[in-house]
Parts: sequence; structure tokens; C-alpha cells
Amino acid sequence: MNRKNAPSKTKRVLFFTVSAAIAVIIAVTAFSLWKDISSKRNAVSARATAQVQRGNIEVLVSATGTLQPLDYVDVGAQVSGQLTKIHVEVGSEVKTGELLAEIDPTLFMAQVDASRAQLRYQRAQLKDREAQLALAVSQLARQQNLYSEDATTLETVQNAEASHKSAAAQLEMLKAQIEQTESDLRADEANLNYTKIYAPMDGTVVSVSARQGQTLNANQSAPTILQIADLTTMTVQTEVSEADIIKLKTGIRAYFTTLGSQGRRWYGELRRIEPTPTTENNVVLYNALFDVENAERSLLPQMTAQVFFITASARDTLLVPVAAVKALSPAEPAEEARRPRENDTAAEGQKPRKRRQQENSVQLSAAEATIIKPDGTSETRAVKIGITNRILAQVLEGLSEGETVLLYPSETKKATQNNNFGGPPGMGMPGMR
Repeated sequence: MNRKNAPSKTKRVLFFTVSAAIAVIIAVTAFSLWKDISSKRNAVSARATAQVQRGNIEVLVSATGTLQPLDYVDVGAQVSGQLTKIHVEVGSEVKTGELLAEIDPTLFMAQVDASRAQLRYQRAQLKDREAQLALAVSQLARQQNLYSEDATTLETVQNAEASHKSAAAQLEMLKAQIEQTESDLRADEANLNYTKIYAPMDGTVVSVSARQGQTLNANQSAPTILQIADLTTMTVQTEVSEADIIKLKTGIRAYFTTLGSQGRRWYGELRRIEPTPTTENNVVLYNALFDVENAERSLLPQMTAQVFFITASARDTLLVPVAAVKALSPAEPAEEARRPRENDTAAEGQKPRKRRQQENSVQLSAAEATIIKPDGTSETRAVKIGITNRILAQVLEGLSEGETVLLYPSETKKATQNNNFGGPPGMGMPGMR
């Protein structure tokens, strides 16, 4: 029995030995494949990459602005005197013709009364002068009749003519004096009316610079009592540097945010660029103005606005970070970029020759991007880029939505810095990992 069982035991030992060897070979092979795949995946994951995504892009010029009412008026005093009453306060809503303030009218009423008395006196004199002229006319006619009958002398007739002319001249002088007095009376009555100050427009009282009981002196300069503004439309006065002002044109869209607005944007169109600059710390600045509706009255004068002028934009387009594309120099044709390069999978930090960094806000007719395939290999492909800003680039041709692109290290660092300090709120790199 023992001899018969010996071959069967040998077969079993041999079977287990072969099975173990095969299992070891399979395990080693699987480990090698896993290690190779993992190394490829780690090589890809070690690189900074991003996905081609669809979205919106804007090329912006940023600046700081201040909010001011589009229509406002400084209400002042045209006469001097004590400010006896102010009928409004800051924040009051007023209508055109509404009484705002009053100045002591005592002196102006006295002047009006004196001018009226003088006018009555002169009108009484006018009646006397008219009677004197009528008498002179009658005497002249009588002397002329007597002279025709040789009943009087020529000298008497000449004296009558002189008296007639004198009476007529005195009447004209008195009429002129009456006209002057009437003019003075109108001025005095106007000054009396100026002691009551009325609203010249509908709006809101945004400031009151005078106090009740204060004495106003309008002889040297017209004192300002208060300011009325129409807050339904606000103007953004934006200071734009000389380097950026050439990028702006009237009619382009602009928007701004304010402190505490929680990302809310107000939109308008550039209305005017003032040609006279201001200089601050050797920086030349130009005023760019645009208007926004303010029906809710959430915008107030002197608010600080972070303004963005939209010089170019595209919606629902393919986008990649600017670090994912490199512009081709004029010496490097686009066809050359379509051929795979031997050093496409080189270590990070290597820069292919005859390339240059993409510049901000420049339309590129040809560029290149490195595509990372699912198996970890890479391919350099020619692409056509549209508008770009400091963060994103518009892809017109060469890439498809969802593809993974390599981010070049130097460009990634610069794009990150621009995103932190130069871009508008909410703008970032799509799909970057």
C-alpha cells in the first residue's frame, strides 16, 4: 500500500509547487503592472493640470471710482442777513418751489417801502410837470398870435418858446427818474423775495452747511446753505491711469461693486472721458464717467466703487487658464507645433525654445497646449486662442471640452498672483488641480 501511495503524493507535491510558482509569477506581473500604472498616474498627478471647461470670459480694465449724483445743485443765499429759519434737514425730500429757509427781511422791507414812497412822490411831480408844460404850450400859442398882429415883441415870443422847451425837457427828465425808481423798486422787491429760499429742483437734501441764526454775507461770495441732489441716477467718477485710458471708448459696458455690497454689481455704459488729467504721486489719471440707475436709493454720494470696464467679452465658450497655452513666436509656424515633440514629457521647469509667454489681453492667432491623455502620456497640440485676460484664455480651435491640459509652472505662478491681486471678484481658474 505504501508503494502505491508514493506516486500520488509526489504528484500532489509537484502540483502544489507548480501552482505556487504560477501564483508568484502572476503576483509579480500584477505588481509590476500596478507599479507602472501608478508611476504614470503619479507622474501626471505631480503636474499642475486643468480641464477645458465652458464658461464666460471678460477682458477688464479696473479702476477706483467715487459715486456722485448726476443732477445736484448748491442752494445759496443771494442777499445778506441773519438766517432766521431752516425748514429742512439732511435727508429731507423736497419738491420744486418748496420753502427751504428764510433770512431776516426787515431791512429789505424798509428799502421796498422807501422806493415805493419815492415813486409816489415822483409821480405827483409828474402831474405838476405836465400842468407846467400845458401852460407853456398855451402861452406860446397866445404870444405867437399876438406877434402875428404886431401886438407883442419878438423877444416875448422867444421867451415863450424857451419856457415851452424847458417844461417839456423837465417832464422827460422826471419820467426818466420815475423809470429808474421803478427799476430800483423791482430790485428791492426781488431782494425781499430772496429772503425766502425755495427749492430749485426735486430731490433730496444731502447736506446743510449753514445753521439757523447764522449771519450770511453775500457781498463777497454767495454763501451755500444746503445741497439738493437727485439720487435716482448716480454718476461714477472713475480715475483711470494713462496706461489704461487708451483701451476705453465711450459706449462700452462697465460695472462696479461697493464695500458691503456682497458681490452685487451695478452696470452702465461709459458716457464721457474727460480730456483734462489730474496727477497724483506722479501718476496721470483721467476721469471716466458713467451713470447707473438708483431707484432703490441703495447708492449714496461719496461711496467708493471698484470699477471694471469690459473691453471684450465672450459667453458660453471654451476656456483654459492662461498658464495652459503658450503663444508661438513669429519664427515658429503653427504646423511645427502639431508634430509631437521628444521633450514633451520632460521634467518640470524645462522651456521649449522659440516660445514666449502669452501676454495679457492679446488676441493670438496661434498657440500650443500640452494635452495629458488618460494613460498618462502627453501630446502637444496647436490651438487657436481668442480673447484672454490675466486668468483665462478663450479656446477657438484645437481643444475639446473636458480635456486635461498641462499648466506650465512659471505661467501657473504668475496666473495665481494675478488671480489674487488683479482679477475681479469671483474669477478663478476652471478645473485646476
